Amino acid sequence: MIDVPTYEVILTDAVDIQAKTAIGEGLAAYNVQHANVDDRRDLAVLLRDTRTGEILGGILGRTSLGLLFIDLVFIPEAMRRHGLGSRMLQMAEEEGRARGCVNAVLYTISFQAPEFYAKHGWHEFGRVECHPAGTSRVFMTKGLVG
Repeated sequence: MIDVPTYEVILTDAVDIQAKTAIGEGLAAYNVQHANVDDRRDLAVLLRDTRTGEILGGILGRTSLGLLFIDLVFIPEAMRRHGLGSRMLQMAEEEGRARGCVNAVLYTISFQAPEFYAKHGWHEFGRVECHPAGTSRVFMTKGLVG
């Protein structure tokens, strides 16, 4: 007799590590099965206080199947406009190239930094309206070769 699992479908806003692992590893295994490549890696460019060791901000992303994904970017307000964001973005892009990525992708919000990314060679490829009124998610990409 085959043991067929019983299940329930749950909606939650409290996602635990077990759920993240099951979904992430399940999708990764599926991708490896179909792409025959397992090259996914996390990527972080961190802004750290050298006196305390505290992480103040940075870039979190990942690379997979030739793409660099920039997921989260934060620099404290007092530290902006000193070239840190440019330097950190350049470091993330260079690491993406070193890992064999041919393109990069991110999204930002219209009140955040689309102009910053455009200044660094990123191009908008989509925009989706969200809240508050007049605000959009801005999807951007950049080629990393050539």
